[in-house]
Amino acid sequence: MHWLVRRALISFATIFAAITITFFIAEAEPIDPIRALASQMVYQYHIPWSEAYSIARAAAPFIPRGNPVEQYFHYIINFFQGKLGLSITVATGVPVTEILAKAIPWTVLVVGTALLISFGVGVLIGMAMAYVHGSKLDSALIVVFSVLRSIPNYIIALVLLIYLAFQLRIFPTGGTYDLAGLEALKHGNILGYIADVLWHATLPILSWVITSVGWWALVMRGSTISVLGEDFITYAKARGLPSSRITTVYIGKNALLPIFTLLMISIGFMFGGSVIIEKIFNYQGMGWYLYQAVMNKDIFLMMGAFDVIIIAVIVSLFIADIAYGLLDPRVRRGGPA
Repeated sequence: MHWLVRRALISFATIFAAITITFFIAEAEPIDPIRALASQMVYQYHIPWSEAYSIARAAAPFIPRGNPVEQYFHYIINFFQGKLGLSITVATGVPVTEILAKAIPWTVLVVGTALLISFGVGVLIGMAMAYVHGSKLDSALIVVFSVLRSIPNYIIALVLLIYLAFQLRIFPTGGTYDLAGLEALKHGNILGYIADVLWHATLPILSWVITSVGWWALVMRGSTISVLGEDFITYAKARGLPSSRITTVYIGKNALLPIFTLLMISIGFMFGGSVIIEKIFNYQGMGWYLYQAVMNKDIFLMMGAFDVIIIAVIVSLFIADIAYGLLDPRVRRGGPA
């Protein structure tokens, strides 16, 4: 119990420190929210700067004033009340929590699905590579996966968009759903709506899977090879245990333990989405809104997105600590008995 409480306190302190640092970094940026809103109004409505600036000051009373310390305490108090401020330029006056609540499910759909597929397929391929390590097939797969891993996912996204969306017209060029999907939902055709959503999510998911499956395969290969050389595997074979039991219980379980933390970190960062991929496909998830917040100098939306990522990563690591402690009691004891 003391071990669990200590981990929880460390996680809470880490979240608090990270949010504090993020706030003051954002405050240090030369961003004037009123000027940002006025600039947007000039661009959209083609009105004189002086008029836009006056309207921005009058229309945005929610923009914080005072010195950075006062703003910090105000922000922290609101944060622990579940309030992240109001969007200034991206969706003027709309609560940041409302914007992020709409964006997170889309990001989780794409990045979560891609993570599950790439991890599952990568683990299976990695174990198979470990059993034939040193062979021509193993060497060829190492080269292929290393090349794919070195290609940025947004390059893969652009290639898929150009050939499968613009040229072959197999998939849509962007968005989370289209009018057909919306009409299906209005008429109670849930399956039609889900099919349309998955159709739009296919290319972003593929962009992630193609570039990440190889990394999981290579990591699992290395972990499995190290387990195959352990004495307990030789002992299990000498006892005549079935090969399926040795593969799943002895090799698979022990090979997965070292990459378990990597998986949990990936789950945490999943909530941040992919700024470039979501922008390429105009997919309105967390990454898309983070891009809009940065480009439009929407400081509250920007900090809100960062806060979500911070909390997701640290909570994922906390869960990983608990799960790892249950799988390996030595972690709770601080080392081998």
